[in-house]
Amino acid sequence: MTDALLTVEGLSLGFRGDGGFAHILDGANMTMKRGEIMGLVGESGCGKTTLASAILGVLPRHALEIRGGRIRFDGIDMLDAAQGAQQQAVRGRRVTFIPQDPFTSLNPVFTIGQQIEELMKWKSPRRPVGPSRAPTLLTPYPRARRKADREKIMEMLNLVQLPRPEQLLKKYPHEVSGGQRQRLMIAMALLPEPDLIIADEPTTALDVTIQAQILGLLRNLANDRGVAVMLTTHDLGSAYEICDRITVMYAGQDVEAAPVAEFFNRPTHPYTAKLLASLPEGGGGMTGIPGELPSFYAPPPGCRFQTRCDRATEACRTRPAPDLAGPAHVVRCAHPLFQTTPATPLKEVQA
Repeated sequence: MTDALLTVEGLSLGFRGDGGFAHILDGANMTMKRGEIMGLVGESGCGKTTLASAILGVLPRHALEIRGGRIRFDGIDMLDAAQGAQQQAVRGRRVTFIPQDPFTSLNPVFTIGQQIEELMKWKSPRRPVGPSRAPTLLTPYPRARRKADREKIMEMLNLVQLPRPEQLLKKYPHEVSGGQRQRLMIAMALLPEPDLIIADEPTTALDVTIQAQILGLLRNLANDRGVAVMLTTHDLGSAYEICDRITVMYAGQDVEAAPVAEFFNRPTHPYTAKLLASLPEGGGGMTGIPGELPSFYAPPPGCRFQTRCDRATEACRTRPAPDLAGPAHVVRCAHPLFQTTPATPLKEVQA
């Protein structure tokens, strides 16, 4: 399956705040195929979660300002208000979400079974798609569909390797472990039978043994069910283990996208190379990246990495067009690492 499921083209957005307008995403681009696991990586504050939230349509509308670009999911424009009904049918059904912290995503005063049943009442693939209505206590939940949904819940809890699901559904979120809560979130993300799952740092709060189990579970589900997974992560080791392709973001810009083997063996953007060099080695050595992320209120023109890049020149003051470093390997850099022509550094960088 090679056809594009999700495309993000030139997405620029930000928020109004006390300091002015924060330019969070600057012409961000990304493509995902059906059944693909794509890792979205970069240091804290690079825009990974904002991009994922924009796709889900959960950014705060009162402060959000979209200045350009578009998001298309299977032919549906996710930013076009005229396609609101189609977007509603996509979010929570065809596109689902696994949060970073499953504990805060579950309501502590309702049992796990009550919360999963409420999800299925509104997002079950067996529920007829129609005009969106706010849920109420009086909204009908037909008995036949409730029974079918219950059987599907039990099947899914077994699939994600949760023991004794009948007893588990009667418990409250605080009565189960962190690993079990994360498996619950994976099951809830799968129950609507989505085409795409967005997983935001799904293993951050877990120990390494449980991390390996969760990553293996996501990999198997993608292989067996053809579900595409967008994995936002700081952990390049996790990305290496399960991803088919990696997209690197820096300060709201996409800088490189490559198949996973090509990404680790032949990084071409200076930021990607420095990011990989910052990983601890067997002997304990690692190299940091000097400098700091630029201010989102007054970012530099062009490539935002120029203030920390030892290859930056005047050409970097204009955002580079995408360049092919190999088959399916795209880089946005005026002076990529495969370029042999020496570059004269900017005076600001020399200083």
